[in-house]
This record gives sequence, C-alpha cells and structure tokens, in this order.
Amino acid sequence: MLNYDELTATERTLWDSFPQGRWVDLRTGTPEDDDPAAGADWGPERTVRAGVVVALLLGGNTEQSSSVASLRLAGAHITGHLDLAGAEVSHLLWLKECRLAHTVSLGGASTRTVRITDSWVPGVEAELARIDGHLDLDGSLMETGRLSLMNAHVSGELDMDGTRILAPGGWAVWAGGLATGGGIYCRDGFTAWGGMRLPGAQLSGGLFMRGARLENPGGAALMADNLTAPVVDMSNGFSARGSLRLRGAHIPDLLTLEEAHLGGSDTALLGVGMQVGTFDFTLAAPPTGGVDLQGARVTTLRDGERSWPHEVRTDGLVYGSLQSDSTSPQEDVAHRLAWIRRNPGYAPQPYEQLATCYRQAGRDDAARRVLLEKQRHRRRTLTPVGRLWGYLLDVTVGYGYRSWLAALWMAALCLLGTLVFSVRSPIQTKSGEGDPFNPMVYTVDLLFPIGDLGQRSAWHWVGATQWLSYLLIAIGWLLTTAVVAGVSRTLNRN
Repeated sequence: MLNYDELTATERTLWDSFPQGRWVDLRTGTPEDDDPAAGADWGPERTVRAGVVVALLLGGNTEQSSSVASLRLAGAHITGHLDLAGAEVSHLLWLKECRLAHTVSLGGASTRTVRITDSWVPGVEAELARIDGHLDLDGSLMETGRLSLMNAHVSGELDMDGTRILAPGGWAVWAGGLATGGGIYCRDGFTAWGGMRLPGAQLSGGLFMRGARLENPGGAALMADNLTAPVVDMSNGFSARGSLRLRGAHIPDLLTLEEAHLGGSDTALLGVGMQVGTFDFTLAAPPTGGVDLQGARVTTLRDGERSWPHEVRTDGLVYGSLQSDSTSPQEDVAHRLAWIRRNPGYAPQPYEQLATCYRQAGRDDAARRVLLEKQRHRRRTLTPVGRLWGYLLDVTVGYGYRSWLAALWMAALCLLGTLVFSVRSPIQTKSGEGDPFNPMVYTVDLLFPIGDLGQRSAWHWVGATQWLSYLLIAIGWLLTTAVVAGVSRTLNRN
C-alpha cells in the first residue's frame, strides 16, 4: 500500500482530487509541448506512477465526498505498468492526452467507464473484461501493441474515432466474441495496421467505420465471420487493403460499402452465407480482388456499374429485389447478365434467381431473356451433338422463350413454297381424285406433320421441286420438334 508521504507533489494533487472527481490537468497549453508522442521527455512535474493510479481505482483514498469519486488526468506521463487485470473497479478512469509507458492490462477486470483519449499507449489488453459503461479510445495512438477484447463485454459503446493502431504482422484489434450493448465507432481517420478480428462478435448498436482505413495486404483486413450487428457501415471513403471476411454474418438492417475502396487480396469480399437486409455495394471503384457471395441471402441488393470485379461468385445467392444506377431497363438486364457471367464456370441458380426477381417485379420479358441466356451459357458445356441441338433450339424457338420465331420460320417457308409451287404444275397422284391444287395449302400441308389437308397425298412432283417438298417436310418435323421441346422446357421450368 502506498504511503501518502511517498507521493510526489503531482501524485498528491491527483490523490487529493480523486474523491471529488476533479480534473488534474498537467498540460502547458502549447501543442508541441503537449504532444503525447514526445511525452517520454516530460519532467517529474508531469509524471505519475501507474501504481498510484491503480491504488486510487482500487480504493486507496476512501475520503468521503459529496461528489462521485473518479480519476481524471490530462497531460501526464504514466510510468510503470497500469495493471488492473482481474480487479473490480467501481470508479471512472479518464486519461486525456497522456503517455503510458506500458500496455494497459484489464484482462478479466470488472470496471466502470474507461476513457483513454488522444493519448499514446502501447496497447490495451482487456480480454474477458466486463466494462459497465463505455470504452473510449478516441484519438489515441497504439504503436507497439494491440487492442484485445477477446470475449469481453461492454455494456455501452466502444469509441475509436480517430484512433490509430499500428500492429503490422499481427492483429491490430483482437476481439472475437466481443459483446457490446451499444455500437463500435471507428470513424474520422481510424486506422488499423494489421487488421481487425471480430468473429462471433455481437454488436447490439452496430459497427460504424465511415472513412476508416484497414491495412493487412494479403491477409484479412476485417475478419468478422458470424458477426451479429443491425448495421455495418463501411462507406464514405472506407478503405481496406486485405480481405473483408463476413462469412455467416447476420446484419438484418444495412450493410453499406458506398464509395468504399477494396483490394490488396485475392478475395476482396468474402460474404459466403451472410444474411443482410439492405446490401449497398456501390463502390468507388471495382475491387482488385474477387467477391464471393455464395449462399448469401439479401433482401435488397444495391450496386453500380463500378461495383464488381472480374470474378464474382454468386451461386446460391438469394435476393428479394435489385437496385442499380442503370439508366434503362435494357441496360439493367445487360448489366445483370454481365454480372452473372463473372461467376466462374456455369451455374444455373444465379440465372434462375435473377429471373425470379424480374418476374416478381412484373418484368416477364426480362425474365425470359435471362433464362434464354442461361441456356446459351449451358450450351457451351455440352457435347458437340448437344451443342448442335442447342443451336437449333435457339435459332428456331429461342429455347422456348421466343416461340414466335417458329411462326416467322413457318411464314417464310410458306411464302417460299407458295412461290415455287405456283410457277409449275404438279402431277396428280390419282387421276380425277382429290381437291384442286392450291400452292399455299400444299406448302402448309407439307410443313405441318400433324393432320392432313388433302394436298400432300393428292399431288406430287418430280425433279428438283420434289426435293424441295421433301426438304419442307423435314424442316416441318424439325420445327415442330423444336417447338414442343422448347415449350415443354419452359413449362417444366415455370
């Protein structure tokens, strides 16, 4: 236990101010002299031992006061190890523009609000801590350590606006299993060299990272697998060099990457199996890595022309509605088809999901166009015989999604047959029997294999004209087969 007589004059001022919760401000008012980065050179008049801070927070000064006891210290160089691991702290701790010589230890501690703002601190280790209030690190710099909140519980907010954590080669924020009653705020210049690790975190107030910068090239800039948060805001200049991992994340309200910059990894965004309400993916520029959304479920997907990289895995992605910056319905469909074709290989589900979305929006023409493109994509995976049959179905009836093409073919062939058969005289099969020759009806009778109009059996030709009639019969069978196959495919699909 510290003896009051052993305290320095500065420490005695802090000791005496604690019961009333008064600020002890050691700053000079000159910005360059008050910069915590140079605080190691501050003299004894601005130096406080960490043991004195710990002693006060653990009840070292029990003087009765009408005010709420709290420790508020500004502009101090805190030497020694500020070790509160496993402690029960019932007082506010607020350090402003201070320099701490060693990592702050709060592992397993139970505390009230802790604020270490605009300060220089090697790191904060608070795994398994329970903070009954806020954890405020706004504007602080951690140059040699990390922020560890593994399985910690913060009943209020975690504030890190403007905070810089420099941990290259390791994780800047290590907070798997973190639970907060409020949000996490990492805005206004927040920087993490080494990435953030938040798997399984439960953030009741959301994660807000507008304008933040995450740096972990080749690794995970943000690992938030199975994260639960109503809102994740990574917009307005947010930058990530490294992968964003949101595998299995549950974000029921909004996930936004509006005007964000992604890259620095083979996979810019890994969102496999995530569940999102509104997903705003209107990036500032296409990401340099791929996007994997396999098995994800999104209520509303909003994107733009510059949103998608060369590779986008969308097999199993389910969405309720789509919004884009395309200026016309035709451009929108073209944009969506180009988006689907970025999926490696052939997968039918992305086409079927897009067609379903268009159908639900009352855009049946767009849905048919999508399903036609699905069949064309599938055709490239077939054997030569299968591709040949596919080309026939495409040209004749558009795989059943353009059945009117068959009518055009029939009309063109009817016109050809009528013209050819009208310039020559046929031979009557049985003299005196059958209806008078009609070139148009005769052509129709040849083209339609089902039914008999009496012309085909009553009249015949010789020479080249006979071969034309054989050709029309063969084409009629092919067209009829194509129509039946295409329409059956459409009916079975729908």
